[in-house]
Amino acid sequence: MEVQEIHRGRLIDHLQLVVKDLNASKKFYQAVGASLNIPFGGEGPDFFWIDELFVSSQSSQAAQGQLTGRIHLAFQASNKEAVERFYKAALEAGGKDNGGPGTRPYHPGYYAAFVLDPDGNNIEAVFHGPAKKSSDSVKITF
Repeated sequence: MEVQEIHRGRLIDHLQLVVKDLNASKKFYQAVGASLNIPFGGEGPDFFWIDELFVSSQSSQAAQGQLTGRIHLAFQASNKEAVERFYKAALEAGGKDNGGPGTRPYHPGYYAAFVLDPDGNNIEAVFHGPAKKSSDSVKITF
């Protein structure tokens, strides 16, 4: 597997999902990626990737024969319209509604949509509102 770019300074370097139906997941994640302007990275006989999300079949060497458990993965969207495109594209590509586009109470300006992927993972697209300056950050207390 060849990675095209290396990104430094991110919280997560990469994430791997091991799925039951690689073709169904590929259709879903290609549509989700396209809706958020995330290019398809590439593929092999038992895997594919978009950006730093790697998706493989249970039979791939990297999977070690195990499916991943249910996860929640959130993609950042550039605006509310991108969240809405994500939601529509994800449903059209086999996802199931888990919360349509709208504001959420997590912090002011949080606009998101949630869809279950073909394996039941909770996939979100979120727009945090317009940035006031490049150093903006939001402190969230749990």
